[in-house]
Amino acid sequence: MSRVTRKWRPPLSLVLGGTLAAVFALPLLGIGYFRLAGGVLGWGETSWLMGWIAFIATAALGYLLWRLVLRPVRALTEYAKAEGAAEVPEHFGTPEFSELGAAVIDMTNALRSREAVVRSYADHVTHEMKSPLTAVHGAVELLEGDLPDAERRKLIARIGDAAGRMEELLAAQRALAKASEPLPKGETVVQGGFSDVSGLTVEVTVAEAVPIGPEAFRLVMDHLLGNAKAHGATKVTMTGDGRSLVISDNGPGISDGNRDRVFDPFFTTRRDAGGTGMGLAIVRRILQAQGAEIALGHGKGGVFVISW
Repeated sequence: MSRVTRKWRPPLSLVLGGTLAAVFALPLLGIGYFRLAGGVLGWGETSWLMGWIAFIATAALGYLLWRLVLRPVRALTEYAKAEGAAEVPEHFGTPEFSELGAAVIDMTNALRSREAVVRSYADHVTHEMKSPLTAVHGAVELLEGDLPDAERRKLIARIGDAAGRMEELLAAQRALAKASEPLPKGETVVQGGFSDVSGLTVEVTVAEAVPIGPEAFRLVMDHLLGNAKAHGATKVTMTGDGRSLVISDNGPGISDGNRDRVFDPFFTTRRDAGGTGMGLAIVRRILQAQGAEIALGHGKGGVFVISW
């Protein structure tokens, strides 16, 4: 995720104060020169000298204002107006504009993420709903004829299963949309106690706090540990190096053919067991809202790397 580069720049108050001070001082310098050294040069030469001094000072101040104020504002405006993928401004002219830029970039990313949620709803839900709806239509057509009671009960059960599947998909989509809502940011000290929730053996060797809010971190770990347990893992190891957090398990791992799809909404290898394929998509949304990313790592079993 792109971040605003923090470089030293004079604060906006110093830039404006220096500009006002220069505007105030230049006439006084001109008047003082005429009073003290006006006899050295003639009126014409003195006027040219003061004109050049005023021109150079104005050009220097204009360049500073353009570089420290106008250019950052234009770059931020162009980024905010861009509809598609746009280059993220890396730095701004003053600390105040750096904070404003970071806030606008975060807000823009959040809005685009929510727009992606709406698109995913239209694309994935439409596709996933076809199977249960087809089952419902087929069962209804068969029920219209004369059927034995046993067959009728089977068809009614099939309709109930299809309705339940649609409810699960809609609930999962609502959870995905909710995951894009901002949770309180902050830091979380990674510690034990996960086994009480997941039934797994969890080893934690993370010394530093992770820059993810406690509520968001709890939701992420609930999904990841639940996912590990659902795939047959009995042990999970968590390690960190200050820039990333690695969660690995002793389960069967992820096949090469599925590695590029595990974070896609509705993708699941446990459809027969009731999986909706939304868990990892929700994890990614939550972490993105916290300014972090998650990716697959390499190793035995399932390996996930959270970086910030």
